Amino acid sequence: MLHSSRISLTILILSIVVLACVVPAVALPDSDAVSTAAAETVIAGFVQTALSQTLPPTLEPTLTFTPEPPILSPTATVTPSPTLVPTLPSTATPVVPQISVSVPTNCRVGPGRVYRRVGAILVGETAEVYGRDPTGRYWYIRNPDSSSGFCWAWGEYATVSGNTALLPVYTPPPTPTPTFTPTPSPDFEAVFVGLDTCASVGWWAEIELENTGSIPFRSMGITVRDTVTDVVVASFTDGFPNVDGCSSTVTRDTLAVDRSPVVSAPAFNYNPTGHRLRATIILCSDAGQKGTCVTKTIVFTP
Repeated sequence: MLHSSRISLTILILSIVVLACVVPAVALPDSDAVSTAAAETVIAGFVQTALSQTLPPTLEPTLTFTPEPPILSPTATVTPSPTLVPTLPSTATPVVPQISVSVPTNCRVGPGRVYRRVGAILVGETAEVYGRDPTGRYWYIRNPDSSSGFCWAWGEYATVSGNTALLPVYTPPPTPTPTFTPTPSPDFEAVFVGLDTCASVGWWAEIELENTGSIPFRSMGITVRDTVTDVVVASFTDGFPNVDGCSSTVTRDTLAVDRSPVVSAPAFNYNPTGHRLRATIILCSDAGQKGTCVTKTIVFTP
């Protein structure tokens, strides 16, 4: 398109030049200057007309603006200073639920008294809670007496703070096989072994006591009734005295298991030989005829 326009312009200019040559000269003052000026004027007019008709309008180039992305300064990573971390108020809910008690509470390897005790929560202490049992009556906590152990605490006297809704429910460990512990069974046997006397004291029965039970005895009471005269004598002592005639008295503090000492009953002020006597004997685990006591009655005739 541009090439064709250039050819047409060239032809137009040549035609004007030829036309200028063939046009007859007109007598004008200063013909050379006038001719030259006229020719230039005519040529300029023709050129301008030709250019306006043959050349496409000159278009200013359209600039395509592509905005450059802004250059951003790198964002610095700020590590918060410990002093900038807000301090939670004392009433804030702890992340891990906490347990406290109003009464000292045992902590066991399982949820119940049949399990072995491994610690305790005291009043004023707290412990972290990590679970509960299916009944919701026991809490699985970090053992206050062992930083690396866990145990079960009864919730009767407990207060748990924090969100317990998401706590897992743990299946309790198997119930331990109970170990048979025999119940203490105090018992003894009593046998009349003879009659002793001292002029300054009187006459008394000698009785052998055998501890056949599982606990020791520490006090004794003996009451003897003469069924013939209906006379009653009695004595109550801490320990187990044995009077050897008029010579000496030996007292044992304790009647141990499987021991068979001889003790002296209270004395009559007469000789009861041939009379039927009934002796009631009481042995007790504590002094003063207290604690666990056992009573036996024997009948004999000296």
